[in-house]
Amino acid sequence: MQIIKSLTKLLVFICPFFATAQSTFLPQGDKGYQFMERLEIKEQTNTDLNFSTLKPFNRRYIVQQAEFLDSVYKAGLNGAPDSMGNHLTLTKVDEYNMNSFLMNNTEWVTGSREGFSSKQPILKSLYLTKANLIEVNKKDFFLAINPILQLHAGKERGNDEMIYLNTRGINARGMISKKIGFFTSITDNQERGPTFVQQKIKDLRAVPGVGFYKPFKTTGVDYFDARGYITFNAAKYIDIQFGFDKNFIGNGYRSLFLSDWSNSYLFLKLNTRIWKFNYQNLFMELTPQYSKTGDTLLDKKYAAMHHLSINLTKWLNVGLFEGVIFGRKNHFEFQYLNPIIFYRHVEGTIGSPDNALAGFDFKANVAHHLQLYGQLLLDEFKLSQVKANTGWWANKWGLQLGAKYIDAFGIANLDLQFESNRVRPFTYSHFSPVSNYTHYNQPLAHPLGANFQEFIGILRYQPAPRWYVNGRIIYYTQGLDSLSGRNFGSNPFLNNTTRTGDYGYDIGGGRKATCFNGMLQLSYEVRENLYFDLTAQQRNFKVDNASNNTTLVTAGIRLNIMKREYDY
Repeated sequence: MQIIKSLTKLLVFICPFFATAQSTFLPQGDKGYQFMERLEIKEQTNTDLNFSTLKPFNRRYIVQQAEFLDSVYKAGLNGAPDSMGNHLTLTKVDEYNMNSFLMNNTEWVTGSREGFSSKQPILKSLYLTKANLIEVNKKDFFLAINPILQLHAGKERGNDEMIYLNTRGINARGMISKKIGFFTSITDNQERGPTFVQQKIKDLRAVPGVGFYKPFKTTGVDYFDARGYITFNAAKYIDIQFGFDKNFIGNGYRSLFLSDWSNSYLFLKLNTRIWKFNYQNLFMELTPQYSKTGDTLLDKKYAAMHHLSINLTKWLNVGLFEGVIFGRKNHFEFQYLNPIIFYRHVEGTIGSPDNALAGFDFKANVAHHLQLYGQLLLDEFKLSQVKANTGWWANKWGLQLGAKYIDAFGIANLDLQFESNRVRPFTYSHFSPVSNYTHYNQPLAHPLGANFQEFIGILRYQPAPRWYVNGRIIYYTQGLDSLSGRNFGSNPFLNNTTRTGDYGYDIGGGRKATCFNGMLQLSYEVRENLYFDLTAQQRNFKVDNASNNTTLVTAGIRLNIMKREYDY
């Protein structure tokens, strides 16, 4: 990865002299994601918003579109569409969310900032604006600094110990002369999750979504979560981001390509957006499976990914994905730096047995209320073996299909989402631990790994501006390895040559596990970005004839951070 770091330093030095306006990105779990997705579906033909498959969102682009759509809406209040014939309807709650969204991205707002200022700042200098503890907004310099807090406690049935999460931290973002952008965030966390989460940590030897940890009070964990990056432009249409954070490729709750479920990682990202195309190159430094004892330097592995999407129509976006995990321990394959070549060709040319994947995704906005989306992932695939229907182990693929329905059944701000994910055995696995599709003892894509069928139902309802109701039901079946150690292909960390044969592998084969995971959360926004949460969760897990059920109730507050989820 040294060549990437050196290249980034060179770009940082050269490109700012030619750069146009750049931007930071919405943080993971920001409430702006749901709002912008609503706007995209409502407007239907906004081709810039149709590129929302790639996350995190660039603040500059989405504020531009939010302001444009706000002007379309206000023009419609006077009974007239805009000059392009666009028309948009927003509910009262949408109006509140629009103002909140712009307030939280004020550095790119060009219109009115009325209502952004606090009526009663703290100590005459803190919270001068409602969204930021400290905000400096000058011609050539922008800075926003905010505290991070999440204090939740609860009770799990049958567990005498309290369930809790104690998170404290700070984040900062800014711009210098609209040429260099930066973001940094750090939190200190003490957590004791429910019993099934404690078991997951033991199995992974990592905290889901984070990674390294230290024991805390026997059954708890103590960990830091630090992230940061810089951004700049190489040219008018090319944005560059270099840092340590997460990325997500997809339109669903899950992603079969790349999710934000695992630990953060070092990356260099180039994004080119022009005409009907959006093209992203992502180069990553990852950590292979490990067992850490003391202060030891962990090994590295690497990945490169491309995603090209195009607006075929104003309402239909399709994308092509390819990715490769390098099989050279602690060594970067320089040929993968080529941003416009097919990785399969490189793999064959250099004679390497790297783990290359390809995929297709689509998203269609229909009737101003509905979005259909999906992903098809191909790890390995042979049509003749599919037709033979003999369960050939190397037919490794995944399929996602989903739909979002906003203002469902005519009820304002009631949004529903349904999703199905299906992944064949041995998908994401490899014969080398350096080349499997994982990072820091966690899957890079779907948290379940492979050999499963999953169904997800999500309800989001905002009956009034400050009230949020979120419900989620996840049900899946998965084939696990046998007690004698036979590999049935669910665990991407296992060497796939340890299988006992080449045929007879179907989804769900092996020890059958079933899981129902339901959650209902009620939140009230006390003030901008400060929430009180009350959550109830029921998880029933069964494998063979053994059951492990969890009933959990928690309550707490959070400030400038997403709610910690136990959604697996």
